[in-house]
Amino acid sequence: MDLKTAGIVMIFPTLFLAFYITYRFRKVLSELYHNLAVCSWILANTVWMIGEFFFDDTLRPYAIVFFLTGLAALAFYYIFVRPRTKEAELTDIV
Repeated sequence: MDLKTAGIVMIFPTLFLAFYITYRFRKVLSELYHNLAVCSWILANTVWMIGEFFFDDTLRPYAIVFFLTGLAALAFYYIFVRPRTKEAELTDIV
């Protein structure tokens, strides 16, 4: 089995686990936004990898959109959501 096949096979469990973790911790806002960023970064890496494997790296602009989406999720959290949460909620561990 070549590395391309192994890379493609690993996409599915990685994405499943990332979205599952995001779903499980959706009630804790800090976890939700950070996990959304992780999911979009995994999607970006997936698009980038598929582009390099099969399309001579022509999918890079699409991957950058996913990277920026993850960055935007974190920026939104730290600029708008976190300042409005109470200090007690930030230290509460679920």
